[in-house]
Amino acid sequence: MAFIFKKPLVFHQNTGVTIDPNNTELFGRVSPSQTTTFSIGQAVSSGSNVTFGVLTVNKVIIDSGSLILSASDHTIQFLSSSYSTAIISGSFTLGGSLNIGQNLTTDGDVTLQGRLTAKNIHAQVSQSFTLFDSGSTIFGDTSDDTHQFSGSIISSGSLLISGNNTIREFSNDTTLSDSNAVTLPTENAIKTYTDDQTDTQLVYLRKSFTHTGSFVSISTASFTAATASAPSDLTSTTENDFLFFINGQMMEHDALTIRQTGALVHLQVDNDSIGFDMEATDEIIGFGKFNS
Repeated sequence: MAFIFKKPLVFHQNTGVTIDPNNTELFGRVSPSQTTTFSIGQAVSSGSNVTFGVLTVNKVIIDSGSLILSASDHTIQFLSSSYSTAIISGSFTLGGSLNIGQNLTTDGDVTLQGRLTAKNIHAQVSQSFTLFDSGSTIFGDTSDDTHQFSGSIISSGSLLISGNNTIREFSNDTTLSDSNAVTLPTENAIKTYTDDQTDTQLVYLRKSFTHTGSFVSISTASFTAATASAPSDLTSTTENDFLFFINGQMMEHDALTIRQTGALVHLQVDNDSIGFDMEATDEIIGFGKFNS
């Protein structure tokens, strides 16, 4: 038994729907019965791979509710140039790449198993720091911030303290001979240098020897000895580092001059200033900075 329409039944296809036959009058008079096919271009069963150019929905539920995508104020729109704020409930595993065109905000933790590559990293909790891909890097935002490092710090540039004082390196030069204004000596360098200087000075300062002179002339006496050389940071040895006695009487320094002549120390006397001439029978004794 067939149905015959008094007026024709006409189907018109539109975007996304294909009708065969399209825009055709159907009266039901065709024998055997006429077939009309409706199709949307792809299978949409639960096991099908469905592709949409644009999909606009209020909520997307994935895997029986384990993952829900919903919009806070507008609909969720995929593959479009504009996106509203979306809320993700649940968890999911991403096997490929994820490109985000806008800001990503999370209230929880972010765990990365691989490498994080970013043009700059800025974090702000109780303290803040900013890491740039090139140029300056900022740690902290106030002068009372404390930054702790475990391990070594290798710097190829300079270290500025308070923006004025520059430190370029730490030196273990135990002689401190470079006199570099931007180098800090190590503890070993300072101790070794100080010990060396102190030892040399103490040896010099403790030198006190007595020698008997020989008559050369009425104004000159000779001592078979050498004066001790003062370290570079001490005043050079002069007659003021000695006491000279003639027959037990101390001779005034203002009238004396000493001169190293080879292996001998010559004592020269200003006879007019001291008031007498030396004689061969005089006993002349010198006490002071002889080398030995």
